[in-house]
Amino acid sequence: MELSTERLFLRRFEPEDWQDLYEYLSNPEVVKFEPYDAQTEEECRKAAEERAKTKDFWAVCLNESGKLIGNIYFAKQQPDEFETYEIGYVFNPAFGGKGYATEAAGGVLDYAFNKLGAHRIMAMCNPENPASWRLLERLHMRREAHFIRNAFFRRDESCNPLWFDTYQYAILKEEYYGV
Repeated sequence: MELSTERLFLRRFEPEDWQDLYEYLSNPEVVKFEPYDAQTEEECRKAAEERAKTKDFWAVCLNESGKLIGNIYFAKQQPDEFETYEIGYVFNPAFGGKGYATEAAGGVLDYAFNKLGAHRIMAMCNPENPASWRLLERLHMRREAHFIRNAFFRRDESCNPLWFDTYQYAILKEEYYGV
């Protein structure tokens, strides 16, 4: 399965994608809000192999060169009958500021509503990550909730959870078509 936008194509991952993943997942600033730390080469090899086995991760590539510049997570939420999907994204900052993440995520929303019959698409992000929530707002997703200290990915030196807040965004099919 492949999706195309004006400047990008989104495809399933391949094990050979590990080097492009390493370019951005090894950067602590890129993964600051992710549930994992900066990745080693070996971790990126494993990540590319695992992502190649699932339909939940899409490699985002430039049309002109085929270069992988980011990834989108897109998965159906349970229970199935609610037709709700979750979207997330991580992009290589070397390609930032050109609208690629918005274009790729917008292509996935279009695919979900027009081809999959999605009812609702939601996303979660950290309030301290304005680049992420501004992208969601550019996609006309609405902020539904601000959860206070509801999650943690890391612990301090005493093994205490480092709690953080979460914004939840969503868009319904009728909102998408009304935009």
